Amino acid sequence: MKYVAAGAVLFIFGLMLPIEGIPRLLLFLAAYALAGGEVVLRALRNISRGQIFDENFLMTVATIGAFAIGEYPEGVAVMLFYQVGEYFQDLAVNKSRRSIASLMDIRPDYANLIEGEGSRRVEPQTISIGEDILIKPGERVPLDGIITSGSSSMDTAALTGESLPRDVTVGDSVLGGFVNRQGLLKVKVSKPYGESTVSRILQLVEDAGARKAPTESFITRFAKVYTPAVVFTALFLAVLPPLFIEGASFYDWVYRALIFLVVSCPCALVISIPLGFFGGIGGASRNGILVKGGNYLEALNYMDTIVLDKTGTLTEGKFKVSEIYTNGRLTKEELLRVAAIAEAHSSHPIALSILEAYGKPVENGSDPGHKEHAGLGIETTVDGANVLIGNDALFNKRGILMEGGNSDSTVVNIAVDGKYEGHITVEDRIKSNAGKAISELRSMGVSQVIMLTGDNKNTTERVAAELGIDKVYYELLPQDKVGIVEELMENSSNGKKLAFAGDGINDAPVLARADIGIAMGAMGSDAAIEAADVVLMTDDLEKLPQALRIARKTRRIVWQNIAFALGVKGIVLLLGAGGLATMWEAVFADVGVAIIAVLNSTRAMK
Repeated sequence: MKYVAAGAVLFIFGLMLPIEGIPRLLLFLAAYALAGGEVVLRALRNISRGQIFDENFLMTVATIGAFAIGEYPEGVAVMLFYQVGEYFQDLAVNKSRRSIASLMDIRPDYANLIEGEGSRRVEPQTISIGEDILIKPGERVPLDGIITSGSSSMDTAALTGESLPRDVTVGDSVLGGFVNRQGLLKVKVSKPYGESTVSRILQLVEDAGARKAPTESFITRFAKVYTPAVVFTALFLAVLPPLFIEGASFYDWVYRALIFLVVSCPCALVISIPLGFFGGIGGASRNGILVKGGNYLEALNYMDTIVLDKTGTLTEGKFKVSEIYTNGRLTKEELLRVAAIAEAHSSHPIALSILEAYGKPVENGSDPGHKEHAGLGIETTVDGANVLIGNDALFNKRGILMEGGNSDSTVVNIAVDGKYEGHITVEDRIKSNAGKAISELRSMGVSQVIMLTGDNKNTTERVAAELGIDKVYYELLPQDKVGIVEELMENSSNGKKLAFAGDGINDAPVLARADIGIAMGAMGSDAAIEAADVVLMTDDLEKLPQALRIARKTRRIVWQNIAFALGVKGIVLLLGAGGLATMWEAVFADVGVAIIAVLNSTRAMK
């Protein structure tokens, strides 16, 4: 900026000093070289690369043209204002980037690795799974892990956007990026740094800017056609009227053409629109909603159908055994023991609830080569007997008759050596805010809410009735979910988008297939988070309507910029062509509009 400042000083001298002729030309040329030399060099460099029609070319042609017709002060003034405008645009853009970076300032600088009786400060990248780290009060959690000693209150705002602290104790999971507010914690690392939550969030935010929204792509294509069009229009404006209109002077029409060139610069659109989407992504991340690109943020505006997984999405995903039914050959305790041994190798929430209800160390009585039937159940060997444990579909498939009647809860059937022995009923509570979230989505124009689940008909219909869901599909296998989503997408209206929200490993294929895949980040599996386009870091369903509000606000701001920039430019172009606008109005229509549009874009972050 120092050269621009020096050019401004010479420009003021040129206006004030009573000099004419060659000295005056040389003084303004020196001012021009200092203020606009960088722009001219950029234009020449881009021309040598085949990139002719850009804002540098427009500014160079317009200002050199002003010198050619003797308007030295205006030629320098245009370049000065253009450079000052670029400087303020850069300030606004850098400020927005810093704001977003500060929102995501969660990268840990170090970790306290426990060694013997003490600890040593090391880089988080050097720590392996299973090693123990110490987290002192006020420190940021460097890696994901499980608390093995101590209790505390965690500030989770950087990841989840939640202002309320989260109390944690032995056995609870903590994520990289949380801040330990008070107690001394000992944590066993569960993921290496590269796979930790903090590392993946940073990567998602960094990658998000690379995925352009359709509006961004359109503006980029528009600018490539628009810029050469206005250059040739300006050329015709300078040459044709003096040839065909009697009394028209080349001086007047060349001046009008130069104004036309300055006004036509598409900077406001090219800079402010991507910045608007970038700000929207940053604003969403601040609220615990990770959007993996501007294209997905824009797609949310057209969401017409939302398909929801049940367990862990609409419900808490924390099952509890509510009833044990036995036909009498085994006691309830024996039936529970068989189920616990069979489920010992599973991490499914239902399996964990059975193990919790059993409450004892599981004997090594299960066959390590047991077979899992995806979405149906498990077949294994316990104490030398063949055990089948699963849902009604699995038992119907094997022709095993069941007893005990229908239940509105989830039922896990158990058979030993092909004979039905009883079932265990487990219940999963509906999330307290699920109904409110669905109601908000409807009020925002989402016309269809659909639920997919592998659970039984009775449980599914009870949940659907309580939440007011339009349509349900139950007793589904993972591949069935993909087929249903594809069918729904084929039948959807043109331009409308279908979103799927889920959290499990078995939801990953559907998340990848839907127009918009939304994963529950706190309880969701790594595969689901990886496949999704949007991640809700708190598993809070009310984040869904909030994501829609952010998407709509961002789109509103982007289109405000488009309308404002094209509107002002259109008016000044017409005035310039009619001889009613000077270079000063042209400078405002270019630089002023760009600055206002950029400042408006930063509103998307709030």
